[in-house]
Amino acid sequence: GSQQNRFIVQRRNQLEGIKLMTTYITYFRVSTQRQGQSGLGLDAQRVAVAPFANNIIAEYVEVESGKNNHRPQLAEALAHAKREGATLLIAKLDRLARNVAFIANLLEANVPITCADMPEADRTMLQMMSVFAEFEGRRISERTKDALAAAKRRGIKLGSPNPHAGGKAAGEARRGKTAAVAGE
Repeated sequence: GSQQNRFIVQRRNQLEGIKLMTTYITYFRVSTQRQGQSGLGLDAQRVAVAPFANNIIAEYVEVESGKNNHRPQLAEALAHAKREGATLLIAKLDRLARNVAFIANLLEANVPITCADMPEADRTMLQMMSVFAEFEGRRISERTKDALAAAKRRGIKLGSPNPHAGGKAAGEARRGKTAAVAGE
């Protein structure tokens, strides 16, 4: 709506000092199929990168946990950016990962990375922000474990109704979800 448009105009005005001729490859990640299908996670990320829209040449979408470092769509996005001399554009650093080592390795790939929510961030700032993102990831995990333990104490049955369908099938299901969300 109009509030969203005001945000986009404000961000465009803030970005005037940044190289506007830079081309971008966007990478969006959602953790669950439900986020991908509802569009809630993707829509918010697309709004965040909207000020860069005139310079975006490709988009990659992945449905994957931020804890999983095997990300075929991210690898493709990085390779595409390298071929085109483009910058990888993400909405927020935590959409990329909440892992210091993972972010540090991406920064070593020699592909510039821009976060739409802090486009002025340089390599050092991205590394520092990855420390805070990892810290927040651990806190989220602790809160989730505490909530599950409390639910279990209340007698709520936890776990998969079909525990034998995990492992390889779950990985294949995620890859299928990525393809479905990306419109392949």
